[in-house]
Amino acid sequence: MNVWIQAARPKTLMASVCPVLIGAALAYRDGLFHWPAAVAALIGAISIQIGTNYCNDYCDFLQGADTSSRKGPTRAVQAGLVTPEQMFRATIAAFAITVLVCIYLVVRAGWPMAVIGAVSIFFGIMYTAGRYSLAYVGLGDLFVLVFFGPVAVAGTYYVQALTLQPGVMVAGLAPGFISVGILVVNNLRDIEEDRQASKRTLAVRLGLTFARIEYLLAIVAAAAVPVFLWQMNYLPYGVLIASLMLAPGIGMARRLGSLEGQSLNPFLGRTAALLLGYTLIFCLGCVFVWV
Repeated sequence: MNVWIQAARPKTLMASVCPVLIGAALAYRDGLFHWPAAVAALIGAISIQIGTNYCNDYCDFLQGADTSSRKGPTRAVQAGLVTPEQMFRATIAAFAITVLVCIYLVVRAGWPMAVIGAVSIFFGIMYTAGRYSLAYVGLGDLFVLVFFGPVAVAGTYYVQALTLQPGVMVAGLAPGFISVGILVVNNLRDIEEDRQASKRTLAVRLGLTFARIEYLLAIVAAAAVPVFLWQMNYLPYGVLIASLMLAPGIGMARRLGSLEGQSLNPFLGRTAALLLGYTLIFCLGCVFVWV
């Protein structure tokens, strides 16, 4: 069981949990909270990310991106802890949970949930499946921004409220940007292995300097979201405190400039912690409606 937990990459699962929490908090603020739908959205989001991570473990091994020289956390198939066939079946099982959750959400909120579920599973598979997958052509960052940001937050809000507001989509940008930061750290660490495997991430295509600047810009953009929401009069100024939670990210971006390889591994967890801290303060600002 421990092998499957590690293969799910628990340190990165905040990327799926946090946007759901934000969407639920916004629905609560608007008096539209519906806990069964919120829980279903959470289970669906986590199962999509786990399915995507399992698929990544399977596909990167087959395509030679994961080797014995890997600097990141152990990959189950590459390390021989599970067979490719077992990982393939686990991928199908994770996405099957998503399908079951989507059935309830479609009954609750209509056909848009079927579309979101189907598209999320499709791109979760296409993230690393094949030489022209999203990660291999440098589109992984965009996928993470969109699906772990506005799609997850707005989807969670919609299944509860059965309506949508522009401010919800804007709020979704913050967790999306911070999740991009998690991906950037991963791509910085694996840049040499990815280059050898023809995995053309943005770090490989545009270089180390670009990737480090991208991390900084992602954190700054996320910090700007509460300010924008306040200026829109969508949320009270208390949520501006959430922006301050991202201040350590500036220092982390500076440190990325002098690190490489395995020394970057701790920054995955630290960036995930930034995402969690931001989310908790943002949600408190919504729930208690600070003035």
